[in-house]
Amino acid sequence: MERQPVKVDSEPSLIAGTGDDRSTLAAAYVRMSTDQQRYSTENQLATIRTFAEARNIRIVRIYEDAGKSGLSLNGREAFQRLLSHVEQGADFGMILVYDVSRWGRFQNADHAAHLEFLCYRANIIVLYCAEQFHNDGSIGANLLKTVKRVMAGEYSRELSVRVFAGQSRLVEKGFWQGGLAGYGLRRLLIDENREPKGELLAGERKNLQTDRVILVPGPPDEVETVRQIYRLFVEQGTDESEIAARLNRTGYVTDLGRPWTRGTVHQVLTNPKYVGDNVFNRVSFKLKMRRVVNPPDHWVQGRGAFAALVDLPTFERAAKIIDDRSRKLSDAELLELLRTLLQAQGSISSLIIDEQKGMPSSSTYRSRFGSLLRAYKLVGYSPRRDYRYFQINRRLRALHPDVVAVVVQGLRRAGGQVRVEAATGLLHVNDEFTAAVVISRRRETPAGAPRWRIRLDTGLAADITVAVRMDCGNVAPLDYYLLPRLDMTKSNLRLAESNGLSLDGYRFESLDFLYALAARTKLEEVA
Repeated sequence: MERQPVKVDSEPSLIAGTGDDRSTLAAAYVRMSTDQQRYSTENQLATIRTFAEARNIRIVRIYEDAGKSGLSLNGREAFQRLLSHVEQGADFGMILVYDVSRWGRFQNADHAAHLEFLCYRANIIVLYCAEQFHNDGSIGANLLKTVKRVMAGEYSRELSVRVFAGQSRLVEKGFWQGGLAGYGLRRLLIDENREPKGELLAGERKNLQTDRVILVPGPPDEVETVRQIYRLFVEQGTDESEIAARLNRTGYVTDLGRPWTRGTVHQVLTNPKYVGDNVFNRVSFKLKMRRVVNPPDHWVQGRGAFAALVDLPTFERAAKIIDDRSRKLSDAELLELLRTLLQAQGSISSLIIDEQKGMPSSSTYRSRFGSLLRAYKLVGYSPRRDYRYFQINRRLRALHPDVVAVVVQGLRRAGGQVRVEAATGLLHVNDEFTAAVVISRRRETPAGAPRWRIRLDTGLAADITVAVRMDCGNVAPLDYYLLPRLDMTKSNLRLAESNGLSLDGYRFESLDFLYALAARTKLEEVA
């Protein structure tokens, strides 16, 4: 059979109500995480095409999620578009999937069933091309499908256990398991023989399975600043707020290019990586279900894994000072301090607590009362918004430097020269134009419709604002808007999924267009 052309999924052809026959038209959905090669999207699509050709089914659209986990919908942009097109009324009557696990490895089998029901309600059937049952609604098919869904979820649980065990062994051997190195430290890429291969910059990752990452001391001035923080705190009794003020007066900034605060100083004083210990599992997010702050007895530690920036006795003295500072306070006194802070500020969060001079840290409240939310409840405070709002915003603030670093690297790879203002993060590209990078968190209306708010910093007066719209889980970028200052008449934009040509004309799936603006054309000769 001659292969028919296939439409890309980003421009749906919706024909609800036109009366066209969709019974022989299908969309193909393929997904690959990183588990097994046989699940590559190319292999899946080959099986789906064979299935379709044998049944005279024409594939009119392909939705592909490459490198995406099946544990949830978060990050699966193609699958979300597929569901959106199904609900709007699509130009196909079937969805072809390689097998049940490619549809998803949801920990609740009813989740996968619900998503399939949404298709059924729109008169679109889901067919699993590599399964031994035909999804015809029979008792046998439904039983097998349910078992397969449970098995798909169980596979992820078993894989999670194996991966965690492997990560724990690597931690104990002294290998860094992800995340920013932190002030005064750098990530060094090494090969299987522990030979150095080069420093990893912000946003860079290892790409060979046999390579590993360790932490090494950073620039001498940063190392000396870390040691100065400990000397001031341990030997001179200077509190974190005054240390931060001294560092800011001398012009020092954190590894993220921001002014020092009580909280950032506190992090340096309490993180065991500064004595060379490799600590893992302080916070867990297994199977993407729930983020948990683990007690110290659940941590996985590799003692003396890295070169220490401070000696162990100094680190232990700092820990004892911090511990004694909060241990002297009873539960009632801790809650009274929190209640007083609430009355003064009107609201409280971990950031507000950590920045308040004379207050125990937010970690003290977590360890004493089990969680910050329980402490809030005991003082009669209920966050007006879903508490996840604070966690998401904190994560996006931490993500912003990595996104800027990726943009800078892309511009430089294209041949551009980029200078970054340390204070503002403004990018000066080729001394021709400026660019600012903002991250827009996804929110939902009460009806469940996604919305993004983009704030244009008029004080920076950037020629181009690179707005990164996040996906439904606020985990990964969904797309990018390159907004020129001359065409933007408002300082705040509120975006929906579709916004008309006046805004969506600036929307891009990648930043290749921005990088092209920085490229240089080599002239062979000059007239």
